[in-house]
Amino acid sequence: MSNTAKPVTGAKGGAVKKLVIIPAYNEQGGIERTVRDIMEHAPDFDYVVINDCSTDQTLEVCQKNGFHVINLPVNLGIGGGVQTGYAYAWRNGYDIAVQFDGDGQHNAKYLGAMADRLLSKNLDMVIGSRYIKKEGFQSTGLRRLGIRYFTALIKLVTGKKITDPTSGMRMAGRDVIGLYAKNYPKDYPEPESVVAIIKKGRQVDEIPVQMNAREEGVSSISPRKSVYYMIKVSLAILIAAVRR
Repeated sequence: MSNTAKPVTGAKGGAVKKLVIIPAYNEQGGIERTVRDIMEHAPDFDYVVINDCSTDQTLEVCQKNGFHVINLPVNLGIGGGVQTGYAYAWRNGYDIAVQFDGDGQHNAKYLGAMADRLLSKNLDMVIGSRYIKKEGFQSTGLRRLGIRYFTALIKLVTGKKITDPTSGMRMAGRDVIGLYAKNYPKDYPEPESVVAIIKKGRQVDEIPVQMNAREEGVSSISPRKSVYYMIKVSLAILIAAVRR
């Protein structure tokens, strides 16, 4: 009898189809490095760049390199861009979809381990967390304080500890792809969308990853927006916690 493990199959019985969703707004300085990192370190994943009506040369960089890109005609924001990626994944039969920042902060070498955890543990989502081993870029002290606050709030309303609730490196299975394709938060969506699926009984876990400091561009959450961000996301988490 052979000792070879039976390969995991996708929803239709074939090989597992895996997609990297790369939302991109004004990421001309990092998008080429990001896509080539995926090609080199996660070659069994397809990818799609969601160009959210960038005003710089993001689209031109993608076109020049022959990258697979969806060019949105109007700016939808981070939530709309990510939802576009999930809708694409759902309609094209992907079993796994993972969000991946276009600014070079995420490392594609972890995608295989994330997929292994998702499939072997029969999970609905796996989050890449900076704060399990606390290695690599850890963000600013003020942001770490905010992240700890959201970790505590999510634990309070769901009973589940998420150490990196603002992580944009999140891998979803087919069921969650379908949920997010239909409904996805528009502003600062990561904590709210995680709470929503936990409250629906979906299984979420984290694995340790290292992230890089942003080398190009600026974050969408400026210091002037921090107070609004904290209030808005807190309210969104509370609403998501009571919504079914």
